[in-house]
Amino acid sequence: MMKNWQTHIEQAEQSCRHSGERLTKKRKQVLSVLLQADKAVSAYELIELYSEHYQQTLAPMSAYRILDFLASVHLAHRLNIANKYVACAYIGCEHSHELPQFIVCQQCQRVDELSACSANLAALTDEIKQTGYQLNSPQIELTGTCQACAIKSEKQSDKAQCKEEATCAEKQVNEVICNQPLIDNLSPAANSR
Repeated sequence: MMKNWQTHIEQAEQSCRHSGERLTKKRKQVLSVLLQADKAVSAYELIELYSEHYQQTLAPMSAYRILDFLASVHLAHRLNIANKYVACAYIGCEHSHELPQFIVCQQCQRVDELSACSANLAALTDEIKQTGYQLNSPQIELTGTCQACAIKSEKQSDKAQCKEEATCAEKQVNEVICNQPLIDNLSPAANSR
């Protein structure tokens, strides 16, 4: 969840006014849902969250149109890797959005936007041209595991290892116990009873 999402809405309104665009009530509401989401969301997840927040329905076509608008004015980004959307982390900042970079957690879908300088884009564009490609989108999407999921995974791994060790120890105890009665049954004391 993005902190100070109300401030980002105000900055988004200013940005739209400055560029001659209108941030309508529905657009603001959709942007606020994106700003409050703790992960990237698909259009249909957005529709569900919108309904929960505003007790209104949002038609899929409207959702896509609004998302396209928000992306066109750099208030939101479409993540191609996951076909999901996130609010721009730099709403209201002065730098241009030439090279958006994202790191996406493969486990929880959390997304962090990373800042990049235009020199990186120039170098990347030159390298791409040298390979014979024409760049369609400079957006970079990286995948990884966020710290929270890594810690959670490590704890689960520790639990699994403890379970495995307990199961192994249990098997060893059972082998000792299971073998013991056979020996006892063969002893003369057991036969004299």
